[in-house]
Amino acid sequence: MIENVVILADRKARSSDGIAWEKLGVTVADVSQLYQMSKERQIDVVLVGEHRHDVTPAVATRIRRHNGLTDIWKIVTDETSAENAPDLFDGTIAVSLGQAEISKKIKRILLDKKTLRRYGIVGRSSRMKALARTIDRIAPTDVSVLIVGPSGSGKELVAQALHSDSPRADRPFVAINCGALAEGVLESELFGHEKGAFTGSVGKREGLFHKADGGTIFLDEIGETKPGMQVKLLRVLEDGHYYPVGSSVPQRVNVRVVAATNRDLTEAIADKQFREDLYFRVSAVKLVVPPLMERRGDIQPLLQWFLREQPKLECSDSALEKLAHYDWPGNVRQLSNFVSRMVALKPEGLIENEDVDSFLAEQYASATHLPVSTGRTVEEAGQELIYRAILSLGNEVRILRNLITSNLPNEAEIQRSSPPVDVPLQGSTMEEMERAVIEQILVETGGNRKEAAQKLGIGERTLYRKLSKYNLS
Repeated sequence: MIENVVILADRKARSSDGIAWEKLGVTVADVSQLYQMSKERQIDVVLVGEHRHDVTPAVATRIRRHNGLTDIWKIVTDETSAENAPDLFDGTIAVSLGQAEISKKIKRILLDKKTLRRYGIVGRSSRMKALARTIDRIAPTDVSVLIVGPSGSGKELVAQALHSDSPRADRPFVAINCGALAEGVLESELFGHEKGAFTGSVGKREGLFHKADGGTIFLDEIGETKPGMQVKLLRVLEDGHYYPVGSSVPQRVNVRVVAATNRDLTEAIADKQFREDLYFRVSAVKLVVPPLMERRGDIQPLLQWFLREQPKLECSDSALEKLAHYDWPGNVRQLSNFVSRMVALKPEGLIENEDVDSFLAEQYASATHLPVSTGRTVEEAGQELIYRAILSLGNEVRILRNLITSNLPNEAEIQRSSPPVDVPLQGSTMEEMERAVIEQILVETGGNRKEAAQKLGIGERTLYRKLSKYNLS
């Protein structure tokens, strides 16, 4: 018998299976028995008979009430019938595999769960299991890793897992958010500086690369670094050498670099915002951390994890269902903030529907991105995004048209103007018309840009940008 595995058998026993289920786990006949067992002991895997139709999403939630990480797999006849398994199951196990292969598959499921626990990753989704398996393979190496995922999804946790399971585990793990510091400050933080290197540098200071020597340095949001900084990072990754600010003496360091980004760096490369050679250097292996909306099955175990120190506070089934349908644009960090809010407002009792409604109403009110609505598919949210973008574009075109037509000179003004400027209309693009209008206004104001901006109804900074765009002096 495999430990912590329970089989919810078909009500009508099937002797034709040829599978000795009692050798694979504890067999129960009723859901009520399963509920009771889940209260008394840890259950890692539940196998549900093919002809059991009483395991609904609500029942699955209740089974996981005491352990959100419990896997629920459906037993099917063969792999072809696996397509009909409802989404509430974590996967399917085909009877056609035979006794030995089913036993191996269950052991692999348990091994995945053990690997997740070892790295401190809370989740049971297939994508997180695959991520944990990859971490397990590459952590013992020195290969550079790029972690890609939206903000708040847990990229630093993955970086710490890579470090903790590596030969460098007893050496420092140093993290820095590259997007939070100006380029000059970031260079000093990473590489240190000499005394007098810049105003305020009253003494020598060692940088984070020096502090991480022998260990791992985590460069979060590396996509926000400037090209000049990227050149210096490339040098360190290539040969381990860097120059402290204000020094001409190179320093050598032995670190493993793990980087992270919430941007598509291939687009940044195409836009000349990120160096292609640095990209290939930091992304020898690329790990993708999916957003929470793509692994909704992890919401319940994450809630339980965040509430682990608040045993008197639980989440009602209906509230949990609402939370599971929210898109969580802030990902795991936003979910953690929700739990912190609940702990502060009601340290004991049940988190009810009204608590969730109040939280979600605030999120919608302050949301600046899509999708934000509950119960919407990605396709529906994408259609709304396109619709809003079209409306916004139409509004901008209307404003630009009004601006141009309101500033077109009449015939008398054209005659008084010197030299005359022709404003192209028929067959011209909006940019050509805008350029002509700006030229006309500059002529009328004698080159006074402040007055020109006022007549155009735009700010001076906007005018300067347009002058630069159209190469107007």
